[in-house]
Amino acid sequence: MQVSARPSPTAGPAAARPAEPLLPGPRRSGRAAAREAGLPRIDEPREVAPADAREMSKVFFARLRELPEGTAERQYVRNTLIEMNASLVQYAVRRFRGRADGAAGDVDDLVQVGTIGLIKAIDRFDPARENEFATLAMPYITGEIKRHFRDTAWAVHVPRRLQELRIDIAKAKEELTVRLDRSPTVRDLAAYLDLTEEQVIEGLVAANGHTSGSLDAPHAEHGDGPAEGHTLAEVLGEEEPALELVEDIQTLAPLLERLSDRERDMLRMRFGEELTQAQIGAALGISQMQVSRLLTRLLAHLRTSMLADHDAGPGRHAH
Repeated sequence: MQVSARPSPTAGPAAARPAEPLLPGPRRSGRAAAREAGLPRIDEPREVAPADAREMSKVFFARLRELPEGTAERQYVRNTLIEMNASLVQYAVRRFRGRADGAAGDVDDLVQVGTIGLIKAIDRFDPARENEFATLAMPYITGEIKRHFRDTAWAVHVPRRLQELRIDIAKAKEELTVRLDRSPTVRDLAAYLDLTEEQVIEGLVAANGHTSGSLDAPHAEHGDGPAEGHTLAEVLGEEEPALELVEDIQTLAPLLERLSDRERDMLRMRFGEELTQAQIGAALGISQMQVSRLLTRLLAHLRTSMLADHDAGPGRHAH
């Protein structure tokens, strides 16, 4: 590390090398910015030892609060603070390596989002409180990394379009909740995002795939209750009364296809249109007695065939 409080006019090119700005701002010589900020020029901030970085950061933070926004001097101080404390990001990333896929790109993503947390901490740190900067910075850094996992890790695979839509909807909810002073409706979200209500509903439904829970996990309830000591599978949902009806319809459908047109018409008029036997007879040109006998015989045939199909079991058909 090379630190010079007042660089000599004859200093070499390395000492005069401009600091690369991390954020947009005036392009000024880092050497000149350091001199005008009244601080030493640090050529390699990332190589400063952690103990030295802590002490020097105190000086830089005190000066940062005195410099006006948008000046090259403030940019130099802020960028140097980011570089000097980059080791905090690396430390935090090591804790989350196991949750990344292991590829270099994944780790680089964690470093980038962690650096965002570091920048937020630098912008919000108040040296007057006399707290250690790392105490404030680590929650910001780890918070950004956790948010990254929350927004990118999905328990169930959904298309990228729906993943991005979920994030847009979440941001819109936050913005509209502040604007409207209430939770936004689907119509509010659709108007704000310039989407249809169906698209918003699709995004809300897709958000359910972001997390998952084990059906074998204990059911958590406050206090003692009937679900105490049971798994989620045992208390989630209930017996569906229409389930058997669905099975019956699936069994009945091929049997109806084998009937004649007049037999299907008779069933449609009796059970679909709920006509009386006399009305059915008038429509078909037969007597009410004939309709009664035909319906009795037809329903008995269907009932017997359905029971035979059930007794045959899966993969077999009774003839």
